[in-house]
Order: sequence, then structure tokens, then C-alpha cells
Amino acid sequence: MPVTVKLDPFFTQLWQGRDPFAEVEKIEGEVFRHVKTRRTFRFELEGRGYFAKIHHGVGWKEIFKNWLQFKQPVLGARNEFAALNLLHELGVDTMTPCAFGERGSDPARLDSFLITAELKNMTSLEDFCRDWPQRPPAFRLKLGLLTRLATMARTMHRNGMNHRDCYLCHFLADNATLGEELPHLYVIDLHRAEIRQEVPFRYLVKDVAGLFFSAMDTGISRRDLFRFMKIYAGVPHLRDTLNRDRAFWLAVDRAARKLYNKEFGKAAPEF
Repeated sequence: MPVTVKLDPFFTQLWQGRDPFAEVEKIEGEVFRHVKTRRTFRFELEGRGYFAKIHHGVGWKEIFKNWLQFKQPVLGARNEFAALNLLHELGVDTMTPCAFGERGSDPARLDSFLITAELKNMTSLEDFCRDWPQRPPAFRLKLGLLTRLATMARTMHRNGMNHRDCYLCHFLADNATLGEELPHLYVIDLHRAEIRQEVPFRYLVKDVAGLFFSAMDTGISRRDLFRFMKIYAGVPHLRDTLNRDRAFWLAVDRAARKLYNKEFGKAAPEF
């Protein structure tokens, strides 16, 4: 049976001479998600905080269901592990993988796990922006967050990676940097991420529309959207992307508004 295990020095020493798959199953902690084939929980070891995701085989029925819906099934922790490593190579702030394991050759029966170091003193952008309509942030702060978010999305997409759950709740702001010109943001929850030579148009639209949809009720303005578009496109002038990428931005707007209507049962706000 094929087995892959990659451990950082701490877990290499901790589990020396032991079966990592058995050891990770013994760990107990605060459970955040527990479904039939996946468990996500937080735990501490020697004063250090970690998050673990343990995956078990999803079965061929689930795989075929995803294929029939033209979706890529999530078979285990490998997707997220690969995405984290790529983001670190690209200089995009994200979680740090500490331990990864995968065993099995049957894609429907894979066992895998991923442990990442806890990100401390963070606030999700969804929570941070929730009160902006009543208490607008300083322009400098909003511009810094918008610039960082657009740059991160552009870097991922230009290097062949799409998130598939690209919403504000999956970007964490480092509280200690919120007074800086460019606050640090960390992208998380990458278990559905995909990596290719080039991201297909529909998945670029899906990611950017997810960001737009989740920001619609934060009090952002039309000018904020234009700033994001210019930075994401990497062009000096807004008209450059409006002319070159018109079909893309129209598709993003349609997809975001469709998401909003589906989620809230009403039309999305105008900008």
C-alpha cells in the first residue's frame, strides 16, 4: 500500500518509531467540523496550538456524484497540502503545514491527515467588515485590505490555483498589522483548492464572484470595486481592464448577484 508521510522536526521527534496515522487518531481537541469522512479540530501540544483535518475515503458513490455534476471531488488532505506549499513558494500568507500523511491506492478509500500551526490573534474579514456600514473604517485601512486581497487573488490565479471557497470568511487579518499600510492577510480552508497550469475562466469567475458576493453588505462603494478590479487585473488604469476583460467582469457581477439572491432571497444591492 503506497504511503506518504511528511513531518516537520517537532512531529518527527514526537512520533519517532510510531505510526503517524495511529497517532493522529489518538489526538483529542475542540471539534469544529465532524462529518462522515472528515474531522477538523484544534488541539495543543507542549503549549503550541494546531489544527488537524483527518480524511477517510469518500467512496465511489460520492466521487461519481461529483463527476456527474462536473465537480472535482475532494479525496483527502493532499489538495490542501499542495496548495499550502504553493502559496508559501509564491509568498502568499497562509497556514503552515506541520504534518501530512496519505495512504492507499484506491482513490475512494484513501486515508489522509493534515496538521497546520494555529494562526493566532486573527480576525476573519467577514467579522472585521461586518460593522462597516454603521462604522466605516479609515480610508487607509480599507484601501490596504482591498489591495492585499486583490493582490493575493491575482497571485493565486496567475499561478494556476483557484480556491473554490473564496469568501471573506476564509481570509484572516493579523490584528497586529491592522494599523499598517498593507495589513497581513492569511488565506485558509484550502481543502477544495485546485492547481493547474492555468485556471479555467469559470473558476476565475467563481473565486472573484465569491469575494464580491461576501463583500456586498460591507458598505463598499463603486470606487472600491473599481480599485479592486484595477489591482486584480494588474493594470495602471481602470479602462485597461474594462476594455480587455469586460466579459470577465460582467460574468463576475452576474455570478455574485446570483449567489446573493440564492442566499438571501432578494436582489443584490446596486453599486
